[in-house]
Amino acid sequence: MKVAVVGVTGLVGGVMCRALEERNFPLTEFLPVASERSIGKIVKFKGKEYPVIGMEDAIAQRPDIAIFSAGGDTSKTWAPRFAEAGTTVIDNSSAWRMDPDKKLIVPEINASQLTLEDKIIANPNCSTIQMVVALAPLHQAFGISRLVISTYQSFTGTGVKAVKQYQLERKGFRPKADEMAYHHPIFENCLPHCDIFLENDYTKEEMKLANETRKILNDDSLRITATAVRVPVHGGHSESVNVEFKKPFDIREVRRILQEADGLVVQDDLANNKYPMPLMAKDKDEVFVGRIRRDESIENGLNLWIVADNLRKGAATNAIQIAEFLVAHHLIKNEALSNQN
Repeated sequence: MKVAVVGVTGLVGGVMCRALEERNFPLTEFLPVASERSIGKIVKFKGKEYPVIGMEDAIAQRPDIAIFSAGGDTSKTWAPRFAEAGTTVIDNSSAWRMDPDKKLIVPEINASQLTLEDKIIANPNCSTIQMVVALAPLHQAFGISRLVISTYQSFTGTGVKAVKQYQLERKGFRPKADEMAYHHPIFENCLPHCDIFLENDYTKEEMKLANETRKILNDDSLRITATAVRVPVHGGHSESVNVEFKKPFDIREVRRILQEADGLVVQDDLANNKYPMPLMAKDKDEVFVGRIRRDESIENGLNLWIVADNLRKGAATNAIQIAEFLVAHHLIKNEALSNQN
């Protein structure tokens, strides 16, 4: 099993390598891939050093799986090239998420949709992934009518430049204009501005939450509104989610469903001040949910507080879980494995 990590020198690319190691993914050959300016740099993986290679070299080696985290433009250009060579691409950018011909996958919810013919598979946005892990089983049980979402998203989701801006500001330095990932300081600040503003005055991040959730849950009737906020937090993204259901619910049944859901950990012990926090979610693969309570202002309303490490489950881990599903269900056309069988 030959696996390429494309964008290996980036923030998420590095986390992907760690997650592949920690989850003991069954690869036999590792290909670190990045842009031309990074070719030759050394990447460590499982105790060995590997020189970074370029796109053409990687395609020529025909990896079985290529996990992309190199930005939408790069993915648009190169993912089809890998797919044409027989590689199954799992892409972490926004390039393919809303493409009607590409599947948008959160393994706990809809991995069963995948087939051998899916050569480019989209990994959802980080804030969407953690939310739908909690919402999907509730939607199945009670039918979601409307969602009101407020996010508190780590600056790490913006990438290396944002991390450097935060570090400089925390040390008391004022970053130069070309060192600013944001229009304003992020240290000791909150920015109601994730990604770019669109014509409807929502940000791209806010519309991702709406559009991707509808696609993953396969329900275009869902009414969704969101406000996405960037916060000076390292460990992950937090979300306050207000849910309006079509059917009445018992709060005990809600708790039972969440406790039994795959990939979800319920932390909701108010007597002992236990609830999800990004500080505790950091470096973990699960999604955490708490502050589970009825919304007393509307009929069939529920409030949830959902937290996850945006670089792990929100990006790297979800992509690797997709790869694990493909391998486990023989959805990779691997010549070496075929010869062994």
